[in-house]
Amino acid sequence: MDRLAPFVSDPFDQPPCRGCSSYLMEPYIKCADCGPPPLLICLQCFTRGFEYKKHQSDHSYEIMTSDFPILDPNWRAQEEMALLEAVMDCGFGNWQDVANQMRTKSKEDCEKHYMKHFVNNPLFSSTLLSLKQSEESKDLDTAITFRPSDEPPRPAFDSALSRDMAGYMPARADFVEEFDNYAEWDLRDIDFVEDDSDILHALKLAVVDIYHSRLKERQRRKKILRDHGLINLRKFQILERRYPKEVQDLCEAMRHFARLVGPTEHDKFIESQTLDFELRKEIKRLQEYRLAGVFTFRGARVYDCLKVHREEERLKRCMLTDLLQCLQDSTACQQWLHRQAAIDSGINPVTPILSSAAGRRNAPPLNLTGLPGTEKLNDKEKELCQMVRLVPGAYLEYKSALMNESSRLGGLKLAQARTLIKIDVNKTRKIYDFLIREGYITKA
Repeated sequence: MDRLAPFVSDPFDQPPCRGCSSYLMEPYIKCADCGPPPLLICLQCFTRGFEYKKHQSDHSYEIMTSDFPILDPNWRAQEEMALLEAVMDCGFGNWQDVANQMRTKSKEDCEKHYMKHFVNNPLFSSTLLSLKQSEESKDLDTAITFRPSDEPPRPAFDSALSRDMAGYMPARADFVEEFDNYAEWDLRDIDFVEDDSDILHALKLAVVDIYHSRLKERQRRKKILRDHGLINLRKFQILERRYPKEVQDLCEAMRHFARLVGPTEHDKFIESQTLDFELRKEIKRLQEYRLAGVFTFRGARVYDCLKVHREEERLKRCMLTDLLQCLQDSTACQQWLHRQAAIDSGINPVTPILSSAAGRRNAPPLNLTGLPGTEKLNDKEKELCQMVRLVPGAYLEYKSALMNESSRLGGLKLAQARTLIKIDVNKTRKIYDFLIREGYITKA
């Protein structure tokens, strides 16, 4: 059943589609079972069975459109709005231009209809008033969408919201501390007098021109902040969070280019990228179905259920493996029990289970086969290089440097060895202890 859609001629004034976040174009769909606020979706999302939270694709729905007569059976509501806009743009009496802009009515039709219903009709004002009141009562509980031109809130001075707005004063359209806040200081000592020389007069004029350019830059920055809705930063961040993580990263990267285009063009670009991301995600999901041999939506639902079941089984096997690894360590076993209790209570812990004995899994010994310098090492030195994972060439350089320094100073401390060898401190200690134990160097 068709229903009355809001009287808006600009598509960007329509609420966004709940499914794809694009601006709604008439006709669009309103769910009759959800709300308030009403759930509105475009025809594309409706045809692909969009579902959101409690909204299901089999709910009852209403077709929202303005394709119906108001004052004349031969004039639709959209044509009435187009006529009023054309008269506003072209001026009263320029009926040929009005007809050219409308394209669906002739010059005589436009003039006759406008004079009959908008000039010579004394009841028209009351008719419009009743229509407006019915629309306001109908949409009383509907959330008002944010627009970049919205007036920012007016918080109390020095409140948290005022600090979030960087001290913006809406009544004056100024900040407590403006960009280039001390630009006026360069003019405080300038005074134009009659006995100024031509050079001095030109210099003073140049300073004034520079001041004007700085004021223009200040106004340009404030215009960007206001046009893009950046003054109310908290509301702007809330709007950005409705996008997926990948689109949020794109918004962050493209924010530097927002000043080069208008707010509407920038928002349309972000919305198009969001739609592109959703389409790619949907295509990837359909490709996964096709690779799995699924060709129907019923089979896709079965496949998704089985996939969730397989993932749960995999997690159970991982949990059993973790438990078997923790049986020999009481601390790690206690951590595993705490994590399982957190999972059972609905919390998803991210802390890994660490064994108190091992701390972390040790890397395998280094294979010295074929490495240059291996033939110069004895068996103990080969074992050291394998355990600390140090190539023989580097070990020989560190050994020579420590031996030379020890013979020069008559002994060597661990701190001195660490200043000579710029590697991991644990590896340095092992090399230092080994050289002292084997008698290559002496301890200071």
